[in-house]
Amino acid sequence: MGRETKVCKSWKEMKKHLNDTVSKSIIGRYFKLEARKSNFTTELRAATATFLTMAYIITVNATILGDSGATCSFHDCSTDSGSPSPEPNCVLGSNQGYEECLTRVKKDLVVATCLSGMVGSLAMGLLANLPFGLAPGMGANAYVAYDVVGFRGSGSVSYHTAMAIVLLEGCAFLAVSALGLRGRLARLIPQTVRLGCAVGIGMFIAFVGLQMNQGVGLVGPDKSTLVTLTACSETDPATGACLGGKMESPTFWLAVVGFLITSYGLMKNVKGSMIYGIVFVTVVSWFRNTQVTTFPHTPLGDSNYNYFTKVVDFHKIQSTLGAISFTEFRKSEVWVAFATLFYVDLLGTTGVLYTMAEIGGFVEEDAKFEGEYTAYLVDAGSSVVGSALGVTTTATFVESSAGLKEGGKTGLTAVIIGMYFLFSMFFTPLVTNVPRWAVGPSLVMVGVMMMGVVKDIRWGETKEAVTAFITILLMPLTYSIANGIIAGLAIYLALSMYDIVLGFVTWLNGVRKRVKRDHNQVFSDATVEIV
Repeated sequence: MGRETKVCKSWKEMKKHLNDTVSKSIIGRYFKLEARKSNFTTELRAATATFLTMAYIITVNATILGDSGATCSFHDCSTDSGSPSPEPNCVLGSNQGYEECLTRVKKDLVVATCLSGMVGSLAMGLLANLPFGLAPGMGANAYVAYDVVGFRGSGSVSYHTAMAIVLLEGCAFLAVSALGLRGRLARLIPQTVRLGCAVGIGMFIAFVGLQMNQGVGLVGPDKSTLVTLTACSETDPATGACLGGKMESPTFWLAVVGFLITSYGLMKNVKGSMIYGIVFVTVVSWFRNTQVTTFPHTPLGDSNYNYFTKVVDFHKIQSTLGAISFTEFRKSEVWVAFATLFYVDLLGTTGVLYTMAEIGGFVEEDAKFEGEYTAYLVDAGSSVVGSALGVTTTATFVESSAGLKEGGKTGLTAVIIGMYFLFSMFFTPLVTNVPRWAVGPSLVMVGVMMMGVVKDIRWGETKEAVTAFITILLMPLTYSIANGIIAGLAIYLALSMYDIVLGFVTWLNGVRKRVKRDHNQVFSDATVEIV
């Protein structure tokens, strides 16, 4: 017992010495660690929590963009000797040549995602001194992959043209940010919409964490009610629908244990509780021959396990780097995609960035925050870099709130996140095999944390209550943060029309009375002169 106390005391002294040394160094002064009442170990813990909760994007983004076929085409399909050239529909089957091309492209996209996250996060930390992590965002990737390019290139626009659209949209977005319009837009958003946005984003994150594809699998699709309780032992891999054994999923119950570990830790104010939950579930899931393994004895499981055992691996981008073409810009579909991505960026990513600043306590009384202008430039400029690497819009991640909860207050958190993305390029076998049921509980916990601001909404005021409720409701139900913000703004303006019209009518009535009074005065003066 005495030895444990001595070791604990020694560790605390070492940590204090490390924190004091870093705080007084050029690094500490640059990131204002003492001014913001933070230290190195807190920033490290915050960065780790943020990265672990957003690390899923490395594989998810590569998978989604890979579904579009990316740079692969029917020309990559293999044919038997003596057979004619491959047909365009060969991409829809299981052609070996095409599948091998997709495997290479997905590795390209994993590295491109890591590079985008690294550049964006480092820039956010070094230039804006804010603790936010950046990476290619969800939503824009699915829109480009399934609506613009289409599944395996079945859409009306090629992947090369789609990346040119992202590049052009990023440049336009950067120009708007440089003119300072994003900051003004964020401050024009009514407070009730901003508060509703914070709660809605929390609900959205929690909903993602509960789903089958990206979370613990507690909720799944249903033909009659759209969503239902699942956590099934057997599910449809394509749709996530329950095939049997409701509430009998071993991975779900392991995720519950991880959630309880995180919850107990937070209850006792244990630093790094989010990380402990993720690491525990991940390590347990790495063991084979168990019901909760992330490496089942299937062709895909065996392939993933063989890749996992490499531990260290680096892949050089071969096809997606600079995959940009403007040859199809005469098509109307190109400009529709451009307009869609631009408005989602303008409202969605601006709202997320500002909300993260509010959650972190950076927003001051004048509704501005330190590093705001630079943060908007970094947020927009990262998309330009991402498009050159072959990925979609790069933006501030809502999972940054996990790091804010752990105490992240400076750009050092973002810099460390960027370094994690850099290391991930060399440790992709480990990072890409963190199971979804390990990340899901932390996403749900982030939702719990972000619900706190709901008490600041003035529920007694009907206009503000309705606006906030619509904003909150539509984010998870439409699976879009931008839709919630747009709907909230629209309902707020619609409900404000009564006050506007009433004010206009009152003004007109006042003008009429003044004109009538002046007219009577002129008539009275004229009568006196005649008399």
